[in-house]
Amino acid sequence: MTDHTTNDGKKPLFYDPTEHRIRSFVTRAGRLSNAQARAIEEFGPQFFIPYEKKPLDIDQAFGRTAPTIFEIGFGMGETTARIASGMPEKNFIGVEVHTPGVGNLLKLISEGGLTNQRVIQHDAYEVLINMIPDQSLAGVHVFFPDPWHKARHNKRRLIQGPMVALLSSKLKAGGYIHCATDWQEYAEQMLEVLGAEPTLKNTADGYAPRPDYRPVTKFENRGIKLGHGVWDLVFEKK
Repeated sequence: MTDHTTNDGKKPLFYDPTEHRIRSFVTRAGRLSNAQARAIEEFGPQFFIPYEKKPLDIDQAFGRTAPTIFEIGFGMGETTARIASGMPEKNFIGVEVHTPGVGNLLKLISEGGLTNQRVIQHDAYEVLINMIPDQSLAGVHVFFPDPWHKARHNKRRLIQGPMVALLSSKLKAGGYIHCATDWQEYAEQMLEVLGAEPTLKNTADGYAPRPDYRPVTKFENRGIKLGHGVWDLVFEKK
């Protein structure tokens, strides 16, 4: 486990889940459809990874050794399932707190016959700190996180210095963090924060072209047609 203190041993370097902290999400009571509930019941035992306060044996969880991608906040899971389907040689761990999204991804896993996707329903901070071993991930995906666009809510944004440092500690050398947002001011903050992390380097001169593996969603495509921007950022572990 990572020692989450600074060199002087006084101030926490990363978020401590046992302490009060500002969360980047609000738990919503979304309606769970019958199909989603059925997917959780039928496929949860096979594809769920239960949250535990101990390191996860990733090879055991997937039954194989393969590069592993960790996704924070997969929403309803459409993009997640498409990416996992297109890269069967990689493992994917998706973390989401909202039950309808979890149920929908499990439904998509079943429909697509995916064997390389696992799901954890919990706060990603705590999963990273307690379950994901250091230098174990090949990549991290954070697509369209809540921009918390009101100035007084900016502190709730996911991509901030301590979180980026934590994510980087979980990456193998050469691993990457891929963020995408359709909120320009948040994109600018992401670029600044990721660029300030000494263990990472930008793979582009500023924002990156959208990698082929990230599909354009219906919502995103509608926004592009209306003239809205989308910004991708891809940073690599040194």
